[in-house]
Amino acid sequence: MTMASSHYVSLLGREVHYQAWGREGAPVVILWHGFARNSWDFVALGEALAPHYRLIAPDTIGRGLSQWSDAPDKEYTVPFYAQQAVALIEHLGAQSVRWVGTSMGGLIGMVAAASALKGRISHLVLNDVGPEIAPEAVQRILSYAGSPPAFNKLSELQGYFRTIYAPFGIASDAGWRRLVETSYRRLPDGRVTPHYDPQIAAVLGKQAAGTSGDAWPIYELIQAPTLLLRGAVSDLLLPKTAQAMTERGPKARLVEFPGIGHAPALDTVEQIALIAQFLR
Repeated sequence: MTMASSHYVSLLGREVHYQAWGREGAPVVILWHGFARNSWDFVALGEALAPHYRLIAPDTIGRGLSQWSDAPDKEYTVPFYAQQAVALIEHLGAQSVRWVGTSMGGLIGMVAAASALKGRISHLVLNDVGPEIAPEAVQRILSYAGSPPAFNKLSELQGYFRTIYAPFGIASDAGWRRLVETSYRRLPDGRVTPHYDPQIAAVLGKQAAGTSGDAWPIYELIQAPTLLLRGAVSDLLLPKTAQAMTERGPKARLVEFPGIGHAPALDTVEQIALIAQFLR
């Protein structure tokens, strides 16, 4: 097993934490998590691919061990995250990178691959996300992310995570324990709550209310070979959108995982092997 190393870097005035696996100098793979998640979601993938790559998994600002923003309306946005991603890659000194993004992490990769990192992202993996997002799924996410509950016990928080993150398809008790142990913070009164700034949901709510969500023009600018992963019962990436992604822009290769929703955890032998094969 290859253990991750922990790093902190200032990107556009905010301290960002990231985990890294593999040796320095190896080809770089960026692993970017979903909306209310953090870098620990990629432990299984990072450990598996460490013999071949330098894998970098950031905590987006407002999540995990990265700094919270005092300008949330400006900084808790995909365009700002994409700018920070460019700054991170410059910090790493990487001319070319592979990108694996789950949900929001995929949107950040799409924006970067279509703009500032066009020609520098050599492989793009989009995990259950695309240029159209079902509004009902956004409302579902906001329903739990906007007012994160607090519990007296970690076991109670784990029960909550098992409910809201059931679509991830995490199969083992050990997987759920790792998720809760890497996704909580303790409040001043001693209770535990999910480890992110609640303002990320407030900003998302404003964005969802004020935009059509049409990112097809961005998607059609992507030139990198693209692998699209979809939970077969995902409520966020609808089948018609996924099919259209195979026909437009980079003409993604689509693979679906039965019985899984939004979003596949990328922690099974099958899922990891699929990504490893594509990245090669």
